[in-house]
Amino acid sequence: MNAVNVATPDKPSRQVTADTLLYLDGVTVSFDGFKALNELSLLVTRGELRTIIGPNGAGKTTMMDVITGKTRPDTGTVLFDGNIDLTKLDETAIANLGIGRKFQKPTVFENLTVLQNLELALKGERGTWHTLTAKLSGDDRARLDATLKTIGLAERQKEIAGALSHGQKQWLEIGMLLIQDQKILLLDEPVAGMTDHETQATAELILGLAGSRTLVVVEHDMEFVRSLGARVTVLHEGSVLAEGSIDHVQNDPRVIEVYLGR
Repeated sequence: MNAVNVATPDKPSRQVTADTLLYLDGVTVSFDGFKALNELSLLVTRGELRTIIGPNGAGKTTMMDVITGKTRPDTGTVLFDGNIDLTKLDETAIANLGIGRKFQKPTVFENLTVLQNLELALKGERGTWHTLTAKLSGDDRARLDATLKTIGLAERQKEIAGALSHGQKQWLEIGMLLIQDQKILLLDEPVAGMTDHETQATAELILGLAGSRTLVVVEHDMEFVRSLGARVTVLHEGSVLAEGSIDHVQNDPRVIEVYLGR
């Protein structure tokens, strides 16, 4: 198995194996003297489902900003898919590598249909008008149908996206990432504002994607986190406070003190 040696000024070299898709080590980000990230280290393997929890201000959003190129770290290593240094790329280049991000608030085209939203998300440098008027290939149609089925919106594909419920808009946005065939999906609080039924359906959607996709889910809903049954990373003050199963982190006195006990 091929490996890449990674070294930081204050740490010995470490190995990133072929199974590693995302690797952060010693990542620090400061804003006006405040350390939003403080020597953060995180490793996500291919096909893994990882959940990230932590109190407000723990660094969860800044971490995703660094991964997607929105924020440059002061120090540290950020590698993707082997030895691709994300700190040297802009947001567009990083997205083109296969890193997809879904923000907490859905960003779908509300005046277009569900199907048109997915068509626009298909890879290829096409203008909006060309995309909506061009004839779909058989492969494109198959991908669209499969994605609509996966996100549970096949029967609503001709409806205007603005008419969807909040949860359905979240699923549509996840579908827009899926159809782009992204290698890793970063999902920011995907069940915020959802009904209990939508939350359960979202858990089923994510679990159905696990293995075939790499997913990093940032969430506050602990019941939802438990339902995913994934490895949990707890952030606090810009660093990893604890990591392991949901039972392990929920019983960690430090996690209870800074997060769960509030």
